[in-house]
Amino acid sequence: MEISRRNFLVKSSLLAAGFSVGVNNILQAKQDNINELKETLLPNFKDKESFNFSVFSKTLQWLDCNEMAKFVAEIGFDGIDLTVRPNGHVLPENVEQDLPKAVEAAKKAGISIFMIVTSINDADDPIAERILKTASALGIKHYRMDWLYYDESKTIDENLAIIQTKMSKLALLNEKYKIRGEYQNHSGKYTPNSYFGSAIWDLHSVLKSINSPWIGSQYDIMHSTVEGAFSWETNLKLMSPYIQTLAMKDFYWLKKQDKWVPEVTTIGSGMIDFNYYFELLKKYKISCPVTMHYEYPLGDLEKGDKTLTKVKREEVITLMKNDLIYLKNLFRQKGMIQ
Repeated sequence: MEISRRNFLVKSSLLAAGFSVGVNNILQAKQDNINELKETLLPNFKDKESFNFSVFSKTLQWLDCNEMAKFVAEIGFDGIDLTVRPNGHVLPENVEQDLPKAVEAAKKAGISIFMIVTSINDADDPIAERILKTASALGIKHYRMDWLYYDESKTIDENLAIIQTKMSKLALLNEKYKIRGEYQNHSGKYTPNSYFGSAIWDLHSVLKSINSPWIGSQYDIMHSTVEGAFSWETNLKLMSPYIQTLAMKDFYWLKKQDKWVPEVTTIGSGMIDFNYYFELLKKYKISCPVTMHYEYPLGDLEKGDKTLTKVKREEVITLMKNDLIYLKNLFRQKGMIQ
């Protein structure tokens, strides 16, 4: 029977990675129940959220949380995708004190914190539980995980077994606090190791095996297009049941020192066919929060610079607002938002 065979393969991969028997038994019991319903119910596990638009706060590190909330509201965003990580707006060790203050600042400005960006990729790290417990209590439903990387000394299968173990344990922790963890697909290589998930099929394979509504994908169309210029449509279809948030940015190819590299640019001025992309989002009934990343040259703010010295405040407002308006207009044209 296919379900039994799949369960056997999942269990075998977890055991090969050295997963403890106790946690494995819990996961397996949940897996048995979920797998039987997977094909018909998994897509329905996702939040029935209308699209809302947040800004990734990495580009706004030059503002404190109170000033940032007012700035973001002025531009027209619905919320903030807040950095809760080392060197972020909220430091992980101060999460119980500072995250509530950030949420309150957003509320006063008339916006929300719909999601956070973390360095979480290990459920056994005590700080991970502190962050998730605090965020969940404040009504935050989504967090972005830290990236995982291939160990080049191991085979692909060995890597996937180890990664599946880590993400399975995170899924259980997420379920405990009723908050969804999302893994962003990222292109390229983080020296010396390659990103897990850049190829898309590997992330899909792990999420399909875990099969939990509490861990999924933050689908990044730019990085998907960089890795698969003409196969991103297939990748999107493959990932569609597991997408829980969307990251938006654009790019074009630029030759630098005899090498072609992706250069991030303003939304709509690059290579991504957003018109067709949104048609597919509608076709696959993907409705979830959106985070906008401003990673094109912006006076080093795109790198997380904490001082506003190389670009004017008005320029930042104009660029961010233009990108937001462009995307919102496309969503309206497709009948996906009012």
